[in-house]
Amino acid sequence: MISGKTTLIAHLGFPTEAFKAPMIYNPWFDKHGIDAVVVPMGVKPEDYAASLPQIFKFSNLRGALVTMPHKVTTMQLVDEVTPTARVAGACNAILKRPDGTLLGDQFDGAGFVRGVERKGRLFKGTRVLVSGTGGVGSAIAASIAAAGAAELMLFDMSEASADALAARLRDNYPQMKVSTGSKDPAGYDVVVNATPLGMKDTDPMPFDVDRIDAGTFVGEVVMKTEFTPLLLAAKAKGCQVQVGTDMLFEMIPAYLEFFGFGTASPEELRAVAQLKY
Repeated sequence: MISGKTTLIAHLGFPTEAFKAPMIYNPWFDKHGIDAVVVPMGVKPEDYAASLPQIFKFSNLRGALVTMPHKVTTMQLVDEVTPTARVAGACNAILKRPDGTLLGDQFDGAGFVRGVERKGRLFKGTRVLVSGTGGVGSAIAASIAAAGAAELMLFDMSEASADALAARLRDNYPQMKVSTGSKDPAGYDVVVNATPLGMKDTDPMPFDVDRIDAGTFVGEVVMKTEFTPLLLAAKAKGCQVQVGTDMLFEMIPAYLEFFGFGTASPEELRAVAQLKY
């Protein structure tokens, strides 16, 4: 039950229909007797810069989860960002501190990498292709670099976006080979779809599936369905895959700590989650 004492966590993005986080956080809050709730708030890109400061004037707001398409824009709208967010060039979490200032952090990449490595595919020494260098793709690439990948190929429809991320990665991980401009998945150990392709039934595949090797691990960030067309096609080829919500379950413990709600294991979160697709 939401009351006047309930602490709010905004879930900011657009569109909101595919949001899954409230169905994980809110059952966990309820089970543990925590008077808090995650509330989806749809904000269009053209309204975001004006809306964010107003939303954070709500006195009962602790912070926000930030998702597509606002993660990169958020970097310029908060008072301070963590080093992780700075390398990624994107924020997916905002904490309102006691003095009212806003701290931006980034957990997407850590959640994605932890999920893959818990499935037995370690990143150390691997060749990885990441398609999509917006907020989530940048964070994933940064965490893959931190996990010890040997080579990273970045692709984005915006060459400037891919080049900017490549420059940040080279500055921070000079031992890693970083390239841009290709989304051909052939020969990579891990390929990641960090684009919105798969959100709509009419979307093309983000990769040429015929070029994906059977031994390649295929990761996804789209959560509209559990197994997107890309993952279904990859599974049919014998590839090991990671669904989009796995990233959520792995990063939510870090979010809970960030917002001051304690912590939880991914298994505890899965046990109470009420996911619907």
